Amino acid sequence: MAEGRVGGGPGAAAGIRVEAESSSDQRGSSKSGGMSRKDCIEGISSAINHPTVRFLREEMEKAGCPVWPALIKGAICSTAGDYRSGDGIRVCCNSVRYQDEINQVIIHELIHAYDDCVNKNMNWKNCAHHACSEIRANHLSGDCHYKRELLRGFMKIRGHEQDCVKRRALMSLKSNPSCSEAAAKDAVEAVWNICYNDTRPFDRAP
Repeated sequence: MAEGRVGGGPGAAAGIRVEAESSSDQRGSSKSGGMSRKDCIEGISSAINHPTVRFLREEMEKAGCPVWPALIKGAICSTAGDYRSGDGIRVCCNSVRYQDEINQVIIHELIHAYDDCVNKNMNWKNCAHHACSEIRANHLSGDCHYKRELLRGFMKIRGHEQDCVKRRALMSLKSNPSCSEAAAKDAVEAVWNICYNDTRPFDRAP
């Protein structure tokens, strides 16, 4: 999931600092069974060394995208994670339970961060722009691998991946106050072919 913010972009920096987001509500773990803050921050630090995370960071740097301090934060929030233009990535510690979930959140959100940087006219309030990045993030992150879909209770085998990408992209667009449900559907359909087949910075979908 990605969210736009009005204002200037982040400043360039040499590396990533992992930290907990400042909040009066940073408790140990949530009632939903999420990780403690300590375990979550350790998990985020471990995810930095995941091969796909490293690849995306390197490709961002090659493209001139700033990888700024505190790019990735652990937080208490309502989704698994999000990306906010100019602020970076949040992993919602109260919603993740395993290292694999943290890895997936960071990979997904790094694709949003990549799109935000390389597309100079990126406007998260534009439903088509947001839809394109959600299609790419869900397709390229592995979020829609059939094993993950089975764990979510979706049993369809043939054509499951594209159905999953569309479903999850629509779910994310519904959280965008600039996009009505009808506008979200229209945007996903309008940009589908171009954005689903845009695998940058990968040579092909992982």
